[in-house]
Amino acid sequence: MANPIQQFEISPIIPLSLGSLDISYTNSSLWMTIAVVLSTVFLTLAMRHKKMVPGRVQVFAEMTYEFVAGMIRDNIGPKGQQYFPLIFTLFMVVLLGNILGLVPYSFTYTSHIIVTAVLAFVIFFTVLCIGFYKHGLHFLELFVPPGMPLWLTPLIVPIEVLSFFIRPVTLSVRLFANMIAGHIMLKVFAGFSAGMVAMGLGGVAFGILPMLFNTVLIGFELLIAFLQAYVFAVLSCIYLKDTVEIGH
Repeated sequence: MANPIQQFEISPIIPLSLGSLDISYTNSSLWMTIAVVLSTVFLTLAMRHKKMVPGRVQVFAEMTYEFVAGMIRDNIGPKGQQYFPLIFTLFMVVLLGNILGLVPYSFTYTSHIIVTAVLAFVIFFTVLCIGFYKHGLHFLELFVPPGMPLWLTPLIVPIEVLSFFIRPVTLSVRLFANMIAGHIMLKVFAGFSAGMVAMGLGGVAFGILPMLFNTVLIGFELLIAFLQAYVFAVLSCIYLKDTVEIGH
C-alpha cells in the first residue's frame, strides 16, 4: 500500500538557490501557478463578451462574483466592498487549491500549514494596519467590550487579546487540517482497494466495496473543498469588519 503521507511531499521541479536559500520551483509552486492561470483565463474569457442574456460560463462567473459580494455585504456591510478584491482573491485561491488537489497526480497546496498560515496572516496584518490607520489608538477599544465593569477589565482584556492574536492560528489550522485529513482518508481507501484487487480474483470482490466508498468520499471532499473556502472567506470578512466599526 502506498504511503498516504507521500502525496504531501514537496519536491523541486526546477532547483534554484539564492546563496544558502532554497528558492526552487516546486510541485506546490506549479499547482499554485495552474490555479492562478485557470482563474484568470476563466474569468477573463467569461466576461470578455458581456451579454444581456448571458451564457453558461458568464452566468457561473457572475454567480461567483455575486456570491462573494453578498458574503461581504452580509458580514461587513456596504463599506466592506472596498475589501472585495482581497476576499475574492482569497476565496478563489483556497477554492482552486482544494479542488485541484482532487485531480489524480496533482498537489494540494492548501494541505500545507505554511500556505494556509501565510493567507491567514495576510488577513491578520491587514486588520492591524488598517485598524490603526483608520481608528488610531481607539482601535484598542476592540479589546474592551462596551459596558464591561471596570473590575472585570484585568480578566476580560487578556482573553480578548488572546482571542484576537489566535485568529490566524485557528484560520490556518482549520483549512490545513481538513484538507490533509480528507486526502489521507481517500488515499487509505484507494490503497486498501488496490491491495485487495492485487490478491487475485477473490480479492476483487472485496476491493469493490472500498472503491465505491471512495467514490462517495470524493463527492464529499468536493463539498468540503467549497465549504472550507467559504468558511475561510467568511471568517476573513468577520475579522475585517473590525476595521470598519469597532464593536463586539
